[in-house]
Parts: sequence; C-alpha cells; structure tokens
Amino acid sequence: MQQGLEEKLALRIQLFRETGQVRAEVADFVEDELRGLDSAGLHVSEETAGMLTSHLMMALNRLMNGETLDDPAAGEHMAAELADRPDAVQLARQIAARAEHDLGTAALPASETAYLAMHLAVLTARNPAAAVRGSVPDPASAEQNGGRP
Repeated sequence: MQQGLEEKLALRIQLFRETGQVRAEVADFVEDELRGLDSAGLHVSEETAGMLTSHLMMALNRLMNGETLDDPAAGEHMAAELADRPDAVQLARQIAARAEHDLGTAALPASETAYLAMHLAVLTARNPAAAVRGSVPDPASAEQNGGRP
C-alpha cells in the first residue's frame, strides 16, 4: 500500500489532473516522486512542496507536449546560486532522469533542472533533520521492496 500525501498537497495534484492541466501519467509520476522524497526523510506537504509540485507537473507536461523549456540565461544564474547545494542538484538530476525514463520524455534542459534544484534546495533547507541528502530512492524500487528504499 502506498503512503498517502498530505491532504492539501494531494488536492493540488487532483485539481491539476481533473481540470486537464496535466496528463494523468505526469500527475502519477509527480505523486510517486513526492512519496520518494518523503520516504527519504524530507517532510513533503503543501507548505513545503506545493510550488515544487506545480512547477514539476507543468514542466513535465509541457515537455511531453513538445514545448520548449530551455532558458539558458536563467539556468546560468541558478547554477551560480546552486553552487553550494550539490545535494539539491543531484536530487534534481535523479528526478529528471527518472522522468525521461518513466515518461519517455526528452531530457529536461539544464535550466529546467536548475529550477527543479532550486525548489529542492528550499525543500531540503526546510528539513534540516533529514537523514538522507543527495539521494532519493527510485519510487518503483521502493514499491518493489515493500516500501523500503
């Protein structure tokens, strides 16, 4: 049985899904990733991950629709901001790689991965006691192992 998301965050995802703003597979992917972050020790809620959730769902949906996401200037600026947050950058790269594999999308551009890393940096900063930094279990692997990473 899958762990449930905080009610307000689950409602955010449900609204995106039910209003047709994102594809069902994108919403499912993001839900699984949020559960993975939560199981890795990061408190995932509407307050801590609401913006991350919306941004990731919309970016992945645009990518699946073949829309351009690249913003090199912003990516360069964010890379400088993230220089001292390799944990967030690594998490963003892991999620981007799983999205490419699981959803069959093109690779997330560097600037979009940097946006994702910024959201993850905020999430990890709000969870200073989190035991796991820089690695989030693949949600599919955790499910296959009875929920264990």
